[in-house]
Amino acid sequence: MARYVLGRLGRALITMVVVLSIVFMLMRLLPVETYFGGRSDTMSDAVKKQILESLGLLDPIHVQLWNFWKSLLKGDLGKSIVYRKGVNNIDIILPKAMYSFRFGMASLIISLVVGLTLGVLMATYKGKTIDSIGNGYILLINALPAAVYYLTIQLGLTSLLKIPMLYHPSDPKTWILPTLSMSLGGIASNAMWMRRYMVDQLNQDYIRLAKAKGMSSTQVAFKHILRNAFIPMSQSLPTSILFTISGSLYIEALYSIPGMGGLLITAIQRQDNTLVQAMVLLYSAMSVLGMLLGDLLMIVVDPRIKLTKQGGVR
Repeated sequence: MARYVLGRLGRALITMVVVLSIVFMLMRLLPVETYFGGRSDTMSDAVKKQILESLGLLDPIHVQLWNFWKSLLKGDLGKSIVYRKGVNNIDIILPKAMYSFRFGMASLIISLVVGLTLGVLMATYKGKTIDSIGNGYILLINALPAAVYYLTIQLGLTSLLKIPMLYHPSDPKTWILPTLSMSLGGIASNAMWMRRYMVDQLNQDYIRLAKAKGMSSTQVAFKHILRNAFIPMSQSLPTSILFTISGSLYIEALYSIPGMGGLLITAIQRQDNTLVQAMVLLYSAMSVLGMLLGDLLMIVVDPRIKLTKQGGVR
């Protein structure tokens, strides 16, 4: 067990180093004018050179990469050059991350509770009314562009429920629609996969045996099928959690929520390259971390996994 976990941690660390280095190199392919905050036409060559020197962009690329990793290991993600000039990017991102965390956790809880419950009911009553309604909802969410139903919810429900259109921290009513919008895709995804896995399990011999012993469909669903159906979902769950918590780019911009999503869009629009780089690096790190947590969660929820010197096999 310990050797397996250490192996996964080692591979995740190597992956993170490679991914972050690639992201750093790709950002360096951008034209240097993007580091002037859209003011390159009004700057002299001497001022431009001074800015590039202060950012270390005139050093050889391998020196820049080495300095980047030294700063990163110290928790330094650089300083903003436009959005809040001279302020550490981490000091800008953290307060925004708290907004994304609150909305993300609320929408995550809703999507898990509603989505998994709907999936269980759809599988248990396959072919009946609840299954048809659930399939219709999943089809609608997956067929329509997200922007369409986001805007429909915002424009329609604000008028119907008589609540403000944009988010306000002191008005809890304005928290409802962005949280609902953020959870819709997760509900559909969780319901679809839970139904699919449970239907697969319903055809297994141990289910027929449980029913032959007199257990009801509901007892079989919750005592046997649900746990086994949750196992394949567990690997992708941590990644979903991390990205949900980090916020939705579109929804935060749509409702003027001062979270990470809106910050990234603003940083791109204002050409604050160092802030964009810091946020892209954070999202990349979250992706790698999500994959690692998914692998480790599989060990916890599935006792059938056997660990060997080479890693883990079923």
